[in-house]
Amino acid sequence: MSRYDAADDPLCYSGTTVLRNKADLTGQDELDQFEQLMFLSRAEEPLPDGALDYAHYRAIHHHFFQDVYDWAGEPRQIRTAKGGNWFCFPEYIEREMEKLFAALAAEHHLMGAGGITVFAARAAHYIAELNAIHPFREGNGRCQLTLLSILMDLAGFPMEEERIDPKSFMRAMVTSFGGDLGLLERAIIGMVKP
Repeated sequence: MSRYDAADDPLCYSGTTVLRNKADLTGQDELDQFEQLMFLSRAEEPLPDGALDYAHYRAIHHHFFQDVYDWAGEPRQIRTAKGGNWFCFPEYIEREMEKLFAALAAEHHLMGAGGITVFAARAAHYIAELNAIHPFREGNGRCQLTLLSILMDLAGFPMEEERIDPKSFMRAMVTSFGGDLGLLERAIIGMVKP
């Protein structure tokens, strides 16, 4: 997994960039494997109910990562970046997340957005904004894909996970950070069941 650039992080074991975890694993590879195993196990269970708002999104994160981190579902408290690009500063996360989910609700969670092209454009906007906020210390990408899957189901464009190309999707997320949503829109269209 690609690691974050972060300010001195009290969530990490002293002198490392490995996040403190419930299994007390101090090696990054071991933690990555444990985290993915626990995530996949929880992914087999129903998602928590909610109103597709910020509280619900936090509940989804908690659901997936409750076996790994004590802070699952809690917003990030430190400044982080990837590849030199800084995500939303922690003091603004709550405000930005509330604003994002209010706008999404005002668009009826993209139900009735029209054809797949219109849906993909609007969904790409929200997923890119969510990525730029990056509310959690870890697990953001998996929660973003989960929200995208929920939105796709609601809009009548069910996601087929086998059609996701992780490298292409990551490239699309990186370019969306700079405001170019084209690759992300195409990636979303490519995820729809034929």
